[in-house]
Order: sequence, then C-alpha cells, then structure tokens
Amino acid sequence: MGNRSRATLTEVAEHAGVSKATASKVLNGRPGVAEATRKAVREAIAALEYVPTTGPRETPSPQTIHVVFDTILNMYAVYVLDGIISGGRELGVEVVTSSLESETPGHNDPMGADRVKEIAAQGAAGLVVVTAQLTSAEMDACEQLGLPLVVIDPANPLDERVTSLGATNWAGGVQATRHLLDLGHTRIGFAGGPAGSLPARERLHGYREALESAGIELDPALMGSGSFYAETGAALTDRMLDLDEPPTAIFAASDSIAVGVIRTAHRRGLNVPGDLSVVGFDDTYNAMWVEPPLTTVKQPLRQMGRVAARTVLDLAAGKVPDSHHVQLATSLVVRESTAPPR
Repeated sequence: MGNRSRATLTEVAEHAGVSKATASKVLNGRPGVAEATRKAVREAIAALEYVPTTGPRETPSPQTIHVVFDTILNMYAVYVLDGIISGGRELGVEVVTSSLESETPGHNDPMGADRVKEIAAQGAAGLVVVTAQLTSAEMDACEQLGLPLVVIDPANPLDERVTSLGATNWAGGVQATRHLLDLGHTRIGFAGGPAGSLPARERLHGYREALESAGIELDPALMGSGSFYAETGAALTDRMLDLDEPPTAIFAASDSIAVGVIRTAHRRGLNVPGDLSVVGFDDTYNAMWVEPPLTTVKQPLRQMGRVAARTVLDLAAGKVPDSHHVQLATSLVVRESTAPPR
C-alpha cells in the first residue's frame, strides 16, 4: 500500500456501491442485508485492505461468536462446544465454529493473522479459541482489529492482553495422585499429554507435588508424554509395565489416555483395578462407559464454554474483566477403576 492512508468505511461503501450504513451492517454481522451485498462489501474490504479503527467496534447487539478449535475429534471439544452453544443461546447470539485440523494426521494448521482478519471482517462479535496455540501476530491482529478474544485451555502462556479460561489443572493433578497415595500406592505412573501443552504441564506438576509431599522420590521411568489420545496411554503403559518394577497405578492426563491405559492392561492379562489402578482427567462420556468405569478428575467443561461465551460478549461491550485468567475448580469422581494395591 506504500504511503497510502488507511482506507475508511466510506471508501469501502463507495467501492461496493452501497451506503455506509449497509457497509457497517456487514462489518458487524447484522441482519437485513442480502447475501450478494454482503459478498460485495467483503470483497471491497479485502481489495482496500480495510482495517477497522483500533479498539472495540460498535456492536450493541452482537449476533455471532466465532469459535476456533485446535481439534474437534475428541469428547473434550464436544463438551466445551455444548457449553458455548448453550451460553450463546441464553445470550441471544449464534455460534460459528471452525477447526485447525489438517489432512495430515497429528498436525494442525496454524490459525494465522489473515484468518483473524477474515473473522473480524465477517462481523463476529468476538473470537473464542479452544486449546490452540496462539502466536504474537494473531494476538496483535485481534488487538488491532478490536476483536475481543477469549482462550479456553491455552496451549501456550499468554500475556495480559488475552483473557483465558481453564480448570485448576495443578490442583486436579494433586487430587488424582493423592487419591492413589491414600489407597496405598507408591509406584504411580504418569501418562501425560503433549509436552508443550500448558494444561498437561500443570497436571504433571500436580502429580510431582503430591509425590514429593508424600516423601516419594520421582522416577523418570514412570513418567511420559505424548498426545491426549488413547494411543499415548497404550504406548506408555506398555513401556511402564515392561519395567523391572512396574507401577501399581497410573494417573492419565485425560480420559482418552486412560482408555488406552485400561485397554492395554486388559490386553496384557491384568485386572483393573486389581493389578493396576487408573485415574483419568476430564470426566467425559468415555469415563462412564469404559470397563471398569473410570475414576477421574472432573473438569467443568460445559461451564467453561458458557463462561467463555459470556466473557467474550462482555469484552465486546467494553467491560473490563476482573481477572485475565479464570480457573474453575476441579473435583475427583471416584468410580471402579481404583483400589488398594495387592
């Protein structure tokens, strides 16, 4: 663009052949505009590289919340989405979802600043990002565009510009491990999620804290990380059970990992919980229907979704959050997958 001055909304309207009021309606996602007209305005925005004035846009009645998931191929995402949709319904807004899932297994595409600009140009009242990693460029784009941003279970540390929501992952890790310690276990394995995931690291720190507080020396052979999927639980369980002194219990950083732990124990002829106790994390549908039913740390996933919907609309209305990082309490749900060691 060289030294050309910033395009104005008036210029966008003239380029699209509509009134400034109509261009504003399209920018802010308001009803009453034909789809062809919306397309013309969006093309004008792109052609002129129009960027709304920095700061919250005037959206007294926001219509849409855009939610971007790192992946939707797990029960965690389903529970969170259910909460966001429920919260949006209560607040009178619609929810649009997308995912960063790519065609390459195990690899998700980055969101990118251009995608943030597209979402803003479509008139979203705010953006909710779930478990995806955010770059400085993406956070800068939200700030420059005045697009309110809330992150659920951020994958990486965020600065004070970003409001985030999560569960008390560290406390949940302590709860799970203490439960196994109270049953009499001392050889307790940890099957963790991605090494770069902030929630996964917090659960690991809770596990370590509980063991250290009980005077039990940490054994690196009993700790491992991978993904939040059952394959990780299976691989880590096989490795731990091959040790000269295998664990009598395993704390898995998600219910899906725990399913992999239990299936592997059964495949190797072990009884759960007679030979191996297992604790998960999340309390999703998997926990109730695996055999035996899973003892797990309950995350308030639906509540997290509802709070995120309300928070992003509060930000759109110009309200300042009481805290930039909100943590909702976890609780231990004891079922049939844990028992004292033999």
